[in-house]
Amino acid sequence: MGKKKILVTGGAGFVGSHLCERLSKNPEYEVYSLDNYFTGSEANHVANVTYIKGDTADIATLVTFNPDMVYHLGEYSRVEQSFDDIEKVWRYNKDGIFAVLEFVRKAGCKILYAGSSTKFGDGGLGRSASPYAWTKATNTELVMNYGMWFNVPYAITYFYNVYGPREIESGKYATLIALFKEKMKNNEPLTIVSPGTQKRNFTHIDDIIDALVLVGENGYGDEFGIGSDEAFSILEVAQMYGGEIQMLPERRGNRMGADVLSEKTKALGWAPTRRLQDYIEKLRKNGWNHE
Repeated sequence: MGKKKILVTGGAGFVGSHLCERLSKNPEYEVYSLDNYFTGSEANHVANVTYIKGDTADIATLVTFNPDMVYHLGEYSRVEQSFDDIEKVWRYNKDGIFAVLEFVRKAGCKILYAGSSTKFGDGGLGRSASPYAWTKATNTELVMNYGMWFNVPYAITYFYNVYGPREIESGKYATLIALFKEKMKNNEPLTIVSPGTQKRNFTHIDDIIDALVLVGENGYGDEFGIGSDEAFSILEVAQMYGGEIQMLPERRGNRMGADVLSEKTKALGWAPTRRLQDYIEKLRKNGWNHE
C-alpha cells in the first residue's frame, strides 16, 4: 500500500496552510495544495507539500492524479467585501464547487467541505445576507445532494471566526484579530463597525485544525460546527486589546450573531482548548508580534 494522497484546496491560505502543515507530519500521507493565491501566499508554504497554482474551477486539468481525500477550503471568504467582488465570488465559489464535486465524483474520493457559519446567522439560513453567505449556504446543499445523487462521501464543517498566526493583517481582506494587533503595534485606533454589539465565537486555528483532521478521518454524511463556546462582542474584543476605539458606519451583511452547532464534532472527541484572552495577552507581551 502506498501513501494516501490528500489534496487541500486553498492550501497556501491561512487555514489551509496550517492544515497542510499538520497533514504533512503524518508519514502515511502525501499532501498536495491547489491554490490561486488570491488571498493565499507563498510565504505560507510548508515543507513536504506539493503546491499546484490555479483556480479550483480548473481542477480537472490541474490535478492529474486521483486523491484519496479532498479538503475543499479554497473559496472566497469575506462577507462585507463580497458585494464589491461578486464576479470573484461566483468564479471561486460557484464555478469552483461544481468543478471540485465533479472531480471528486470521478475520482471516487471523500470531500470535506468548509462551509460558513454565516449560514446560521441570526437564527436563519443566512442565504440572503450577502453574496458570500448565499454561495456558501447553497454550496453546502449541493455537497449534500452529490452525496444523495452520486454516493459521494462527504463531511461539511463550519468555522467560527478563526484567528491565529498567518492571518491576513492588512488591506480589505484583513481579519479582525490580526487587524487589531497591527493597529495596536502602530498606535492607531481600533476601528469597529457599528453597532459593535455583534457577537462572534472566535476560535483558535489550532482548535480548527484539530477538528478538521478528526472530521476528515471520522466524519461522514453530516455537518460539523467548529467553534469556541465563548462569544464576545466586537467592543469586548477591542477592550481586551485596550486601545482607543473608533466607530465606523454600519455595513450590509454584518450579522449580529450565529449559533455554534458543535455537538456532533464534540461527539467525535473534539473540544476547543484555546482562549482568545490568552492569545491577546501573549501578543501584548510580545509587543504585538507573533512568537
